[in-house]
Amino acid sequence: MKRKFLITSALLSCIIFVMAVIADLNGKWKGTLHTPDGNELQVVYNFKVDGDKLGGTAESPAGVVSIDDGTITGDTFKFKVTVDGNDYPHKGKMYADSCGIDIDFGGSTVHATVVRDTSK
Repeated sequence: MKRKFLITSALLSCIIFVMAVIADLNGKWKGTLHTPDGNELQVVYNFKVDGDKLGGTAESPAGVVSIDDGTITGDTFKFKVTVDGNDYPHKGKMYADSCGIDIDFGGSTVHATVVRDTSK
């Protein structure tokens, strides 16, 4: 009986931890992206989490685009943005104070780190 209780408690703790990580991704995240052609772009991701689905918008000097086909699994997530008809897949991992994101620019992968925007 004790063993069953301990296993159940451990599983519930894992589920609560995963839900806390997912909930923490909500909000505005900012960073600088270094493109394959050497340019720097300021980017802002406005993440909206609904269960294991990830949506929202991505902003750059080129404008605002929607986050499409987003999913979350534990502390990792993926989505794509479409700019001028080109899809840019993103894969990311959430850490305590930042997110690391790898972006596929048609065969060239660029890594960016974004942090939560705490300004009001």
